[in-house]
Amino acid sequence: MRDAILRTEKLSKRFGGLTAVDTVSIDLYMGEVHAVIGPNGAGKSTLTNLLSGDLPPSSGAVLFEGKDIAGLRSDRISRLGIGRSYQKTNIFLPFTVFENCRLAAQSRTPHAWRVFNGAPGFSDINRLAEEAMATAGLTPRRDMVAAALSHGEQRQLEIAMCLATRPRVLLLDEPLAGMGPQESQDMVELIQRLAADHAIMLIEHDMDAVFAVAHKLTVMVNGEVLESGTPEEVRASPAVQTAYLGGEDLLDD
Repeated sequence: MRDAILRTEKLSKRFGGLTAVDTVSIDLYMGEVHAVIGPNGAGKSTLTNLLSGDLPPSSGAVLFEGKDIAGLRSDRISRLGIGRSYQKTNIFLPFTVFENCRLAAQSRTPHAWRVFNGAPGFSDINRLAEEAMATAGLTPRRDMVAAALSHGEQRQLEIAMCLATRPRVLLLDEPLAGMGPQESQDMVELIQRLAADHAIMLIEHDMDAVFAVAHKLTVMVNGEVLESGTPEEVRASPAVQTAYLGGEDLLDD
């Protein structure tokens, strides 16, 4: 039986009297997309912030390759091999696509801080940047300033920057938000490609996209796990249909 690369055990986050994440246990496996869905305020983004180190947990464990990383700073967690995207695109708008990826790649190389050496001379950094752009489908936009990209391409660029840091786990927080149909389809195809070599936790409201890519679903309501299982099991769950989907049958077209 496979071991989860990233797992939480009874993970909780409290803000005063509000419990945003309540004893959540979740497993992420290499080669799988684990989608976390639920209404606004369910605790999905807070869960992502706990896994990425943007927030410290109030209690519980976050285990990466069997070691508890709960409470580590976000930069240390990133260096372990956990990358994330944000609801609001987090890129350097005045820089080109390649420069954005190269900056991300620099954070993973031993000579990243040799400030008197020109960045173009570091072949390993440039190679990582080029590979990340290619994987994200942005090589044709290599020399375009990020501010000139479409919204969908900016979201792709943020993922490319994650890839340039060589992560094993990707935490994607609403990557399809604000996209049109073609951009959404392009992002779905990118996530499907990335799943082959990564463990992915996907936070997303687009149910068509979720059911197209997810191997497993966890439904959160009010900070708690309501249901977790395969897409088929979640589709058939009366509790999910009542509490999250207003009684609609997800199997209906």
